[in-house]
Amino acid sequence: MINKPVEDKHSHNLFYVGLDVHKDSIAPALAEEGRQGEVRRYGTISNDLHAIEKYFQMLRKAHGISNHQFRVVYEAGPCGFVIFRRLSQLGIPCVVIAPSLIPRKAGDKVKTDRRDAVKLARLHRAGELTPIHVPDEKDEAIRDLSRGRSDAVKDLRRCRQQLKAFLLRHGYKYSGKSSWNEAHFRSLREIVLPHAAHKALLEETLTAVTQSEERIQRLTELIHAHYEQWEASRFAKHSWALKAFRS
Repeated sequence: MINKPVEDKHSHNLFYVGLDVHKDSIAPALAEEGRQGEVRRYGTISNDLHAIEKYFQMLRKAHGISNHQFRVVYEAGPCGFVIFRRLSQLGIPCVVIAPSLIPRKAGDKVKTDRRDAVKLARLHRAGELTPIHVPDEKDEAIRDLSRGRSDAVKDLRRCRQQLKAFLLRHGYKYSGKSSWNEAHFRSLREIVLPHAAHKALLEETLTAVTQSEERIQRLTELIHAHYEQWEASRFAKHSWALKAFRS
């Protein structure tokens, strides 16, 4: 009589891991394929790649499974895509989802790290989550550079508004046809204020406006310089269509 080897019950199962990611900690939850309703919590782990790797190593040993049997999910947020990229390097399937696309029950307003992790694992197992596109590192670098320029434009707008509000409070209004050109700056520097403190504030705010304009110019030049290197990437052709839109 030939004894057939006993097949591990976990050898082909998928393990759905929900990660509720925060700046300093991660709350994981595990939902095994075929066990509807049962989701195991793990407490919390440190939000660093070494701790994450140790967690999945522990799961592999505990269940006798391999990396490709995991299905990991976490929400897009301020921590970016570092976890996604590291898990992908380890051969662990991972998706990132938009918080706004997570199905929610009416009246479900209680949020805790563990509840969120359990919910992610359960919904991922049920196939109810839609992943977002995760850009590669080169695309993300260009996007961050563009966002930096957008932030600089907002800073410039805020500085200009502060300057106009300050002058308006003290009865000064510019009568020229266009603002923030050479003639406008010349008139601003010629304003005579009765108090030295006000004159110092005017000079300081003008300096902030000038520096913001210079920063925008530098970032614009950087975008053009790095765009030429990025141009050959697979998404560059789509960016040409966007040039038709007003910025």
